[in-house]
Amino acid sequence: MRDQFSEQLQAVFDDLAAICRQVETAVTHATQALMTGDVTVAEQVISADAEIDRARERVEENAFDLLSLQQPVAGDLRVVVAALRMVSELERMGDLSVHVAKIARLRVPEVAVPDSARPTVEKMAATAEDMVRRVAQIITGRDVAAAIELGRDDEVMDGLRRASFAELLSDDWAHGVEAAVDIALLGRYYERIADHAVSVANRVVFVVTGESPHAVTG
Repeated sequence: MRDQFSEQLQAVFDDLAAICRQVETAVTHATQALMTGDVTVAEQVISADAEIDRARERVEENAFDLLSLQQPVAGDLRVVVAALRMVSELERMGDLSVHVAKIARLRVPEVAVPDSARPTVEKMAATAEDMVRRVAQIITGRDVAAAIELGRDDEVMDGLRRASFAELLSDDWAHGVEAAVDIALLGRYYERIADHAVSVANRVVFVVTGESPHAVTG
């Protein structure tokens, strides 16, 4: 019975890693649509979100089955509950990618990001994508050290967000209110993707150690 439970629990975490890779694809393609004004790619991101939603539902069903059928002890219960919270975070990351794609679609045939804002937005997008990619590896390997490092690296995204705001508030901004709103929203979306990535990584730390990342690092 115990071996069966461990196998089912591992399957849940395999599914979480797979969803994370789907989210990585969504972030990559949403950014591609944003930077090129490609409405076809934007539509693909929006449509593919339904697959992430269905994957989340499967993880939830499997986790609830574990809770109801296997009667997990306290430590196992902690892991299953963490998995449920993680899949919710991953789904939200997918939703945020859709928001990016929708801004891209809204501005077609134009490109939503003005040339002057492009370097900062590209860095934010690359940082978000990298963090999502690393989270998939953290989930697969239950890598506490990598999870803690990811939390520290979130400061990079925070710095880019501040830089983006500085550009918007500068007297040199010459792209109007509409573009400013787009850039402000995009900054928020990428920042929130990074925040959710850190949250998922923190839950991996809790699953492995039973403690928060702050407690682990002292």
